[in-house]
Amino acid sequence: MSASPAVRSTSIEGLLVVDLPLHGDSRGWFKENWQREKMLAQGLPDFGPVQNNVSYNANAGTTRGIHAEPWDKLVSLMTGKAFGAWVDLRPGPNFGTTVTVDLHPGVAVFVPRGVGNSYQALEDGTTYAYLVNEHWRPDVAYTAVALDDPALAIDWPIPLADAEVSDKDRANPLLADVTPMEPRRTLVLGAYGQLGRALRAMLPEADAVDLDTFDMTDPAAHEAVDWSRYDTVINAAAYTAVDVAETPEGRVAAWAANASALVHLAATAARHRLTVVHLSSDYVFDGTRAVHDESEPFSPLGVYGQTKAAGDAVVSTIARHYVVRTSWVIGDGSNFVRTMARLAKDDVSPSVVDDQVGRLTFTTELARGIVHLLETGAPYGTYNLSGGGEPTSWYDVARGVFARCGRDPGDVTPTSTEAYGEGKDLAPRPRHSVLDLTKIEATGFVPLPVSESLDSYLA
Repeated sequence: MSASPAVRSTSIEGLLVVDLPLHGDSRGWFKENWQREKMLAQGLPDFGPVQNNVSYNANAGTTRGIHAEPWDKLVSLMTGKAFGAWVDLRPGPNFGTTVTVDLHPGVAVFVPRGVGNSYQALEDGTTYAYLVNEHWRPDVAYTAVALDDPALAIDWPIPLADAEVSDKDRANPLLADVTPMEPRRTLVLGAYGQLGRALRAMLPEADAVDLDTFDMTDPAAHEAVDWSRYDTVINAAAYTAVDVAETPEGRVAAWAANASALVHLAATAARHRLTVVHLSSDYVFDGTRAVHDESEPFSPLGVYGQTKAAGDAVVSTIARHYVVRTSWVIGDGSNFVRTMARLAKDDVSPSVVDDQVGRLTFTTELARGIVHLLETGAPYGTYNLSGGGEPTSWYDVARGVFARCGRDPGDVTPTSTEAYGEGKDLAPRPRHSVLDLTKIEATGFVPLPVSESLDSYLA
């Protein structure tokens, strides 16, 4: 039982042939048809099977297919022999690529979503089994192609004229008439927020929802979504009213949106093998360290930071997750830079705190970094992502905005956090919000300097 399966690639991306050791004696043989640890070590995807199906073929010549289904499958024979044929029916330059494999109990084939699957039994009593990672549903639409399409040129061992083929399969269309199977999509949560708008601009093919159409805190809302359409969820939704979160009503709302909702999302991600990108905040730290890396323990000061830390902890349990921790977000909408620009225009001279230090993060850069992580397949985990360049205080940022708006930076007056907060009901804020960018830069993403982004933003 020490022998491990061997995995071979094919000319269809993701279609893998698995050589399975058969352990036999005079009684027969035994095999490990699915052994997660061994197969993952050999390069098979962790596809998470949930259903096992068996197709018994009484007679040689029984031929089934060609069907592409909206799930992954691992096919193999329990008895007999068969000829297997697969056709890539996903959009792209490899559409129509065909691979054939001789099947017997010592061979399995991993078939990714969107690749058409077919086989022909070569012996009576051939038993064909397959593991799938979605439960079968009668309403699922398959993409199919004709078994005898000349464009595929599949050399069936038993001529199809002599084979047993269902009327439905004989009516499958030619490849030229087939619409490729739509790939799984990205879903953006929090579509109306500053980051949500930036993500929609950068990912025009993605679906996007907000609270009016999808309430993350409601388990029934999660059950109502057809998650088989998606492979990635970017959670840009959050309760961000930092000061209001300290009130009785705000505390309940913050915990519901930033923590409890993530429990539902994590359960959904586990059931449907979703990659989840979740936005975190510098507020999960108390700001006593000058620079925060991804390994720093949580130490939130206020309710908002506590709820964000709780949400981060939940998301970290998802197998395929990116926690993207950011700070001082600036995008399309009301924000500190817009406020300072308006005050500069209105001839107001504000007092701004000079003892909170960090870096602005423009939503265009934040969205660009998220897309980079997804497209490059960076290792899952937590990544800091802010603007680049030297850290500044809010006072420094305000002076920079005034200068770019034609006002004298000297019209901005420095003040302390304590003085600014006197007489106000403000949540505690971290004094140091600088995020260490070493980890994300190691993936090949280098954020633009804040000064450059600020120039473009105010141009």
